Amino acid sequence: MAQQLAIGVDLGGTTVKTGLIDRDGKIIAQAKLPTLAEENPKAVIGQIVKTIQEVIPHAGGKPIAGIGIGAPGLIQNPGGIVKSPPNMKNWDIVPLANEISNVFQMRVEVDNDANVAAVAEAKFGAGKDYPNFLFIIWGTGVGGGIIMNGQIYRGLTGGAGEVGHISINYDGLLCNCGTNGCVEAYVGQRYLSKRTIEKLKSNPSSKILELVGGDVEKISPMYISKAAEAGDVLANEILVEAGTLLGVMIGGVMNTLDYRVTVIGGGVSAVGDFVYKAIHQSVQKNVQKPLRDGIKIVRAQLGNDAGIFGAAGMVL
Repeated sequence: MAQQLAIGVDLGGTTVKTGLIDRDGKIIAQAKLPTLAEENPKAVIGQIVKTIQEVIPHAGGKPIAGIGIGAPGLIQNPGGIVKSPPNMKNWDIVPLANEISNVFQMRVEVDNDANVAAVAEAKFGAGKDYPNFLFIIWGTGVGGGIIMNGQIYRGLTGGAGEVGHISINYDGLLCNCGTNGCVEAYVGQRYLSKRTIEKLKSNPSSKILELVGGDVEKISPMYISKAAEAGDVLANEILVEAGTLLGVMIGGVMNTLDYRVTVIGGGVSAVGDFVYKAIHQSVQKNVQKPLRDGIKIVRAQLGNDAGIFGAAGMVL
């Protein structure tokens, strides 16, 4: 029997990345184009179609199981309807799955980009050995996905896994979502950098300032992590605190789902091992005693290709 293939589309606000993937997680071909998000849905769909058309010939006649698409915003399933994705102009409600299946006459699945990244790690990455795990994207914000019995759990309307908006302090910092104390408001990249800038006012000798050449606008978790690994006390404190707060939220989810494993990806997840240790210790502290055995905090493996892998994984 011929090796079955699938097409994965990573629809970002800036770039559309598409790959032809086999069941072993090998990328056979890739294509990339600007999203044209500042124009309209028709223009964006046109770019998606072009990238798919570019990779299809590389299948060499082998069967293609279908097309998976990871998209920002709220996705209504069944139907693959993308509703008002952030950073895409003139886009209200678009039945994206239908638009693409009408062109290619094959199965099309669409899901939220966080869910898609969770599927990627479940099928091809750090979660392959774990049928049940919580996936977290720790980047500009905090997103997530729930893998249950090897499949993504979407909830009633597709909104399951929004763990960044679990409050860890009902009277705490105001999050962009309008709720007080969301974990995202403490550990998301934007907030983390902002709080670091504030703390540097009373710590002007911190190595963080040296690494960014005195330009506080350049401060990011990468520089904070580098400073911490070079022995900077403030940087260490900031990241250990972030890991501890993230662990409070994860502990709550572990209690709710009776899970043991969390896979963490996203831009901020590249921080040093000492942060993962802080997360692990915090989770251990915040779960019920009978659930503490086997708690694992694992780094995601697929990086920038997670969107392509996960999208393809939805139809393989």
